[in-house]
Amino acid sequence: MSHFLNTAARRIAVAATISLTAPAAWAAVHGLVIGVSDYEYLNADLRGPANDIKLVSRMLRARGADPAHITILAAPDATVDDGLTIAGMPRRQAILDALDALAATVGQGDTVVFYFSGHGSQMPDASGDEAGGYDEILLPSDSKNWKGAIGGVENALIDDELGVKMQAILDTGAELVAIIDACHSATGFRAITDEKVSAARYIDPALLGVPDVKAGDSHPGQVTPPPTGQFVFLYSSQSDQRSFEYPVGDASDDTNWYGDFTSALMPVLTSADGASWSQALMAAVDGMAKDGPAAQTPDAEGPLLDAPLFGTAAEADPVWPVTGRRMSAGLLSGIDTGAQVAVYADAAATGEPVIAEVTEAKADSATLSAEGLPAEGYAKLHRPALPQPLKLGAPVMAEQGEIGDLADMLRDLTDTMEGITDAAQGAPDFVPVFTEGTLALAGRDGVLDGLGAGSSPRLAAGADRAQMAEFLERAIRAHRLRAALKAAEGGTTTSFALPGVGLTVSLSKTDVPGTDGACGEPGADSPAQGEVIASACDQLWLTVKNNSKTARDITVLYVDRDFRITPIYPDGALSNRLNFGETEEIGMLIQNPGDTPGQEELVVLAAPAVQGAPRTVLTALADPVQMRAMDTPDTPALGQWLMAAADPETKSRNFSFGGALPSLEVTRFRITLAPAGTP
Repeated sequence: MSHFLNTAARRIAVAATISLTAPAAWAAVHGLVIGVSDYEYLNADLRGPANDIKLVSRMLRARGADPAHITILAAPDATVDDGLTIAGMPRRQAILDALDALAATVGQGDTVVFYFSGHGSQMPDASGDEAGGYDEILLPSDSKNWKGAIGGVENALIDDELGVKMQAILDTGAELVAIIDACHSATGFRAITDEKVSAARYIDPALLGVPDVKAGDSHPGQVTPPPTGQFVFLYSSQSDQRSFEYPVGDASDDTNWYGDFTSALMPVLTSADGASWSQALMAAVDGMAKDGPAAQTPDAEGPLLDAPLFGTAAEADPVWPVTGRRMSAGLLSGIDTGAQVAVYADAAATGEPVIAEVTEAKADSATLSAEGLPAEGYAKLHRPALPQPLKLGAPVMAEQGEIGDLADMLRDLTDTMEGITDAAQGAPDFVPVFTEGTLALAGRDGVLDGLGAGSSPRLAAGADRAQMAEFLERAIRAHRLRAALKAAEGGTTTSFALPGVGLTVSLSKTDVPGTDGACGEPGADSPAQGEVIASACDQLWLTVKNNSKTARDITVLYVDRDFRITPIYPDGALSNRLNFGETEEIGMLIQNPGDTPGQEELVVLAAPAVQGAPRTVLTALADPVQMRAMDTPDTPALGQWLMAAADPETKSRNFSFGGALPSLEVTRFRITLAPAGTP
């Protein structure tokens, strides 16, 4: 993985002394929330930023910010919560004026949160502080094209000038949190596919008329020193990646679109109690991977990385207001059609609830079955919905060629197989791409072979209908498994993993030279945090320790680049129960025939153990025959639900258990396959 963060900033982030002292009682939280959906001069409108600002402002209020201290710059038709207003359009001068006002207002101990959602781009460096010859820029709503007379993109916000504004805030003694959901933003503060289903938050400089930096034209690249003060900067993606927004529900409804990073991070910041910024970021990364390996990898820098979040957390186990049949929570809260909620008469969730089913779910609301509901009430999730079918987007041709038989087979199988459908609405789970005489499945971002040639899962050339059916069956099962685990955790916003709390799960890699079948002697070990780059012969060592007083039943699964699911642990009749203080170490060997790049996933499942009850062993999730054989009333409740949820042939189900679904802890590690010899 390439990091383009300033090495000096990295050093200061490690070396700076972090004050964990609680702020004084008078310390205030100030927010400048910017969402740029409507561009006044550029043909580059986005849909997500107008909705992102609602999630950010809710987070700020939940953690203690006074509405009077939250400034929102967005288009007039953007939606905000009650008690908040939009101060104006997110134009360049309005943003700079708001930053100046913060520097003139805040003081020692205050916290300033700067959030930007919109497009980013690049232009030739004018000051000589960028080693690559380009400045990173953010594009306000009044941005225009390149203007030679000023040597820049008109009305853009350049990293250099933003850095000056940020330093002015830091000079007051306030702590600064900056969150950027835009592309090419990972150096933002140092000096500072198909748009129906996804949109990248980046504008190619060529579309802005920006001239190329020719060899010999760039400056020597003496990087500006990092800011001084207490800050943390969170970025939606690496410098060489794109940041995406996706619809949650019907893609034709603009109010359903959200930035992938923002929709994963804000629930964590809202509810995480006692977490540090680095822990919150890791939890957001985990949330972005719940639907499969994410297309972007967030990053962060600053001396506050290991400091606790500001303010206080909201209720971790929320209750949602219900008025009549309408509930104020939906897909963003992990509530899908078919879910069951327990509706109580009071917010404390006491007394006997009414169990209601969700008959329709939207991004931020849901409709409940009407029988027995109080006129006003409060709901908690009782049992998640069974997963929706895998959705395929409209097929794309990567290049000209004969695809008649492949297209006919795909169309027929999509119509006849269980667990798969066309993505008529919403974001697809995969985008079929016809390339080089075969079928590949790109992710929901629609990017083919994002990790290198051949890295997207694909059929072997010349495959027949049966082989395509088997390929799609694996994709369905992998999708169904991910959706089931996501739902069992509590959905996208009601549950997340904080590293080192309760169950400790860590991964390390042992470098081993060689290729499949001819491995050399093991070399050095290196720890992994969420992602590891591995080649054939490398060894992965998973260490699971139970630090809580509740025993856990552990299952480990591996999902490879071609959607094959392999049970790793437990093996045979060995007990998978970890009691307090016990540790289990699990080793595995990376195999990669053909030395093909790709992305795989190691998944650790931890189910709460009940004294005297059978162990929860979930290895059958890797095998449809075993899965159906174990789907019996004798199987523990969590296992029953997961077996049904992961089976593509299950559409509805009456379960033998009557209570709420027990919790499941899921830890995911992304394994990026690299050719042998890759550093």
